[in-house]
Amino acid sequence: MDKAKQNYNVQKWICGLSVVLFIAKLVAWYLTNSLAILSDALESIVNVMAGFIGLFSLYVAAKPSDTDHPYGHGKAEFISAAAEGALIIGAGILILYQTVQSYLQKTVVGELDTGLSLVVATAIVNYVAGFICLRIGRKNNSLALQSSGKHLQIDTYTTIGIVFGLVIILFTKIYWIDKLIALCVGIMVIYNGYRILRKSLAGIMDEADMKLLNQIVVLLDAHRRENWIDIHNFRVIKYGSLLHVDCHLTLPWYFNLKEAQVELDVFSDLIKSQFGDALEMFVHTDDCRPPQSCTICTKMDCKVRQHALKQKLEWTLENILVNKQHSIPG
Repeated sequence: MDKAKQNYNVQKWICGLSVVLFIAKLVAWYLTNSLAILSDALESIVNVMAGFIGLFSLYVAAKPSDTDHPYGHGKAEFISAAAEGALIIGAGILILYQTVQSYLQKTVVGELDTGLSLVVATAIVNYVAGFICLRIGRKNNSLALQSSGKHLQIDTYTTIGIVFGLVIILFTKIYWIDKLIALCVGIMVIYNGYRILRKSLAGIMDEADMKLLNQIVVLLDAHRRENWIDIHNFRVIKYGSLLHVDCHLTLPWYFNLKEAQVELDVFSDLIKSQFGDALEMFVHTDDCRPPQSCTICTKMDCKVRQHALKQKLEWTLENILVNKQHSIPG
C-alpha cells in the first residue's frame, strides 16, 4: 500500500500545479488575445479536471481489498484514465471549434511579447512535473499517474509549438499563423486523448498486455530451475498498480507438498524481484505425465524417467499461453 499512498500524494501536487498553470495561461491569453494561447489554456482546463478525477481514483485504488472488492479497487485507475482521455478529446474538439469561430470573426492578435514569458514558464514547469509523474507512475505501475504525466508532457510540447509560432508572428506580423497553430494543437490533442482512452479501455476489459507477458516469460526462462518442467495457461491481469499472475506450473509427480511449496516460493520471488511486491500469484501445480513430459524434462537425476530428453522446450510468449502441458510429438 506504500506505492498507492505515494501515487496519491504525487497526484495531489499535480492537481495544485494544474490550477496554478491554468491561471497563468489565462493571464497570458488576456494579455495577448492569442487564439493559440487560448487553445493551450483550454487544454489546461482539462488538466485541472483530469487531475482531480485522477486524485479521486488513486484515493479509491489505495483502499485495501474487502468483501465487495476481493481483488482490490485498482480498476478505478483505468476508469479515471478513460475519463481523462475523453476530456482531452473534448478539449481538442473545443480548440478546433474556437479556431473556426476565430477565423470567421477575424480575431486580431494583440501584444504578444508581454505574454510569452508566462507561457514559456508554464512549459518548463509542465515538463518537469510530467517527467516526475511518468517516472513514478512507471515505477509503481500506475496508469492514472502515467496518464497524468503523459498529459502534462503533451501540454509541454503543444506549448513549445505555440511559443515558436508566436515568436514567428512577433517578428513577421503574419497573424494567420496563430490560427494554424491552434488547428494543429487541436488535432494533436484529439489524437493523444484517443491513445489514453484506448489504453484505459484495454485495462478495463482485461486485454492481454503482450509486452508485460513477454518480459515475465523471458525472466522465467532465463532463471528456469530443472524442477520447473513446464509452464502454461499464463495470464496477467492488472488492477491499477497491482498485478495478478495466474498460471500452471508442472512439477515432478512425486514431489510432496513441502517440496512443491519450495518451488512455488522461488517462482514467486523471482517475479517479484523484477516487478515489485504489488503482485499476487495464483499458481496451480500440475504433476508431470510420463512419458510425454519426459521428452522436455531437463531433470537428469530423475529416477522414474520413462523417456529420454528429446529437446529442451524454450518458454516463449506463444507457448506459455496455451492451456495444456507441452511435449515433443512422437
